[in-house]
Amino acid sequence: MDQQTKQALKHDQFIDTTHQSLEWASENRKTVIIASSILFALIIILVGGFVIYNNRCDAASVAFGAAMQEYQTPLAEPGQAVPAGVKTYPTVAERAKAANQLFMAAADKYSMEPDGKTARYFGGLTYIEAGNNSAAENTLKQVASGWNSELASLAKLSLANLYRQTGEDAKAVDLYNELTAKPTTSVPAGLAQLQLAEMYESQGKTEDAKKIYAKLKDKDGKSAVGLLAAQKLNPSAAAAALQR
Repeated sequence: MDQQTKQALKHDQFIDTTHQSLEWASENRKTVIIASSILFALIIILVGGFVIYNNRCDAASVAFGAAMQEYQTPLAEPGQAVPAGVKTYPTVAERAKAANQLFMAAADKYSMEPDGKTARYFGGLTYIEAGNNSAAENTLKQVASGWNSELASLAKLSLANLYRQTGEDAKAVDLYNELTAKPTTSVPAGLAQLQLAEMYESQGKTEDAKKIYAKLKDKDGKSAVGLLAAQKLNPSAAAAALQR
């Protein structure tokens, strides 16, 4: 078969295929229109959803920033000289109450956005500073059960420290052990163990604390946690080193 004949056959096949496609489209015009409309609607929904989500993320960031700015407001005792126009709070508790309202408002309004979730975590922290331990526990538990493992581990660590303050040591131990078994970048296993050892030390369980400090020192003596553990084991040597 010569080249010219091959090209002619290909041309005829192309014409036949195109003709068949046009016939099918004509016979199934309604189906094609419906399918095209659905596809177009899906694209519009996806693009619209993406734009809305980005706008909400931006708004959540602004709300979280305003709350954080309030949280960082300086403290000043009554009668203390303060520059004109500078806002201050007289106590940590009062500042925490004011910041907490902003954090929780951002968390409730933007609960699905990353900054909204972070705002809820800070809401838990400010509840603690404001002296509302019950609300702090409930809020931190919400964050601890979230899908963001980094933020959840921070919430669990704060929750464990809250339990220490309220005398619920068994709950604190469970959380420290959980964080040790499932470490994250924000809360490494060593940090959880260091907190546990410090709790034992405050309870007078010196030997239990020393065992943990020794393990941390031997495992990674050059890390920040390892160095702290070494100082805890031999505070006199650490003090002497600082004086040199």
